[in-house]
Amino acid sequence: MNKVPRTVVITGASSGIGLALAAAYLQRGDNVVGNARNAQGLERAAAQLGNPSGFVGVAGDIADPATAVALFDTAKARFGTVDVLINNAGIFIAKPFHTYTPDDVERLVATNLMGFFYPSQQAAAHMVANGGGHIVNITASVSLQPSAALPAVLPVLVKGGLNSATRALALELAPHNVKVTAVAPGIIDTPLHAPGTHDFLKGLQPTGQFGQVKDIVDAVLYMTDASFTTGVVLSVDGGATAGVW
Repeated sequence: MNKVPRTVVITGASSGIGLALAAAYLQRGDNVVGNARNAQGLERAAAQLGNPSGFVGVAGDIADPATAVALFDTAKARFGTVDVLINNAGIFIAKPFHTYTPDDVERLVATNLMGFFYPSQQAAAHMVANGGGHIVNITASVSLQPSAALPAVLPVLVKGGLNSATRALALELAPHNVKVTAVAPGIIDTPLHAPGTHDFLKGLQPTGQFGQVKDIVDAVLYMTDASFTTGVVLSVDGGATAGVW
């Protein structure tokens, strides 16, 4: 029996984990509506993906509620329904607590908190009316177990809140067959990490190695395939949240 394509909305879809997620769902035969801040980034992403007909980009600031509306309106107009929302867009600012600036606070709260809240509102309303769906939040393992070696109170504050919101929203939407989960990555091997930081960053996991983007993709695919998993925050972090080592 042929699989019915799903429609997946992914924020932060123009690079990194978001782009890899888009590629994975497209390879499965699903449709993807991707968001990034600017249209040029989405055009480059579409080219990297081979300009498939199942990929549509919607540019805009994900902290703006109008962008969330546009994402879902576009998805419904093009593909009919939205089955999956992946709140992947995020920024991470690690620095000593007393050095955070008002601009740091505003940027991180806008992208990480509002970028979850407004798309998830759209998803909840649509999926409840549609009889089900999946919402997956990308958080951070350091929000589950902070480390003195990585001062990051601001992302811990916001991502920790998202972990709790994941559980609360899962309970609220459970009667409507909407699953809400989170994946909490540890240190993932991306070009964002300068070569001179690699040894230090690998030491933040007891396995002593980086995670790979594929590790996060695999975890998200599991979450959106699962029929009996909700309210879960899954650490993918080489054991960093298992305890003290």
